[in-house]
Amino acid sequence: MSPRRWVLRLEAQCLRFLMAFGMYLNRLAPPRPPPVTFTKRIPASTGPEPRDVGLQFYTPREYLQRGHDKRLPVVVNFHGGGFTIGAGTDDARWARAVTQDVEALCVSVDYRLAPEHPFPTAVDDGVDAILYLVKHADELGIDPDRIAVSGFSAGGNLAFTVLLRLRERALHNTYIKVDPAQALLSGTGEAFRIIAIVAWYPSVDFSKPRAQRRATNPRPDQELAQFYSNLFDASYLYPPGGNMSDPFLSPGVAPDQMLMGLPDDIAIYTCEWDGLCLEGQRFSERLQELGKNVRYRMIHAVPHAWDKAPNPIRVHPEVEPRYREACVELRRLLNER
Repeated sequence: MSPRRWVLRLEAQCLRFLMAFGMYLNRLAPPRPPPVTFTKRIPASTGPEPRDVGLQFYTPREYLQRGHDKRLPVVVNFHGGGFTIGAGTDDARWARAVTQDVEALCVSVDYRLAPEHPFPTAVDDGVDAILYLVKHADELGIDPDRIAVSGFSAGGNLAFTVLLRLRERALHNTYIKVDPAQALLSGTGEAFRIIAIVAWYPSVDFSKPRAQRRATNPRPDQELAQFYSNLFDASYLYPPGGNMSDPFLSPGVAPDQMLMGLPDDIAIYTCEWDGLCLEGQRFSERLQELGKNVRYRMIHAVPHAWDKAPNPIRVHPEVEPRYREACVELRRLLNER
């Protein structure tokens, strides 16, 4: 590893500690989110050691009392942090909303982080997580015909790129078959269907320079500090000089044919005071032009990751209603199948 990579690794480890403490404070504010019900570590199919991925399971109250024939829907979630920091437990408040309002399992993926594991490791880890849940649906009590995907920031990127990667892997492997019209995939002997995507302030277009993206924020004083974005980009986009328009990195500029394979129902939430807002809005418009049912919402007067403030006293007043709004729609989509 080059000297510069060692510096990045040290900086990332320091920020991971600070992020973990900030999220601990966030979880103290009422209403307090639930703890993880149980965890699993699954093997990863690609990338350097260690080759395992953590899954954090949050379950509805009735999950442990369910009958053997009862299957519940599942929302597979990807946390944020620039692919470099963060953990699956960061979205515990979202998991609370999913388990209570959707009455579904929420499985948050602890994908491997950069700079130790640069692009596309996180994408491949997400694919492995979904295929694991499908393969073990019986023992986990999951209905593989009722799967949704969600993510925040970098995780919002993964909510799209993981599904694009999953489809690409399916097209090149005989044991996974794809019905393009229905986004129906069959893996490891079982059929499964991904119904919807919910992406919160996603990063979807690395083809534009970071400075250009930051300049679109109407409130530069509310933009994520440049130190963080520089660290995230240097960590994940390695080695330098790669194709920034790669669809598994920048779904916002992926070919139409690839985007047509995404689920029909997509919700995208952006933040008004965020350099990622404009690209999220443009991606929403493009998906609508392709015939997708897109629910786009820009949350006014909030910065990036507004729902993750390290405030132990109270959460932002928009968190509960926005989460509930998204979950009401998820419940409808997952229960009408």
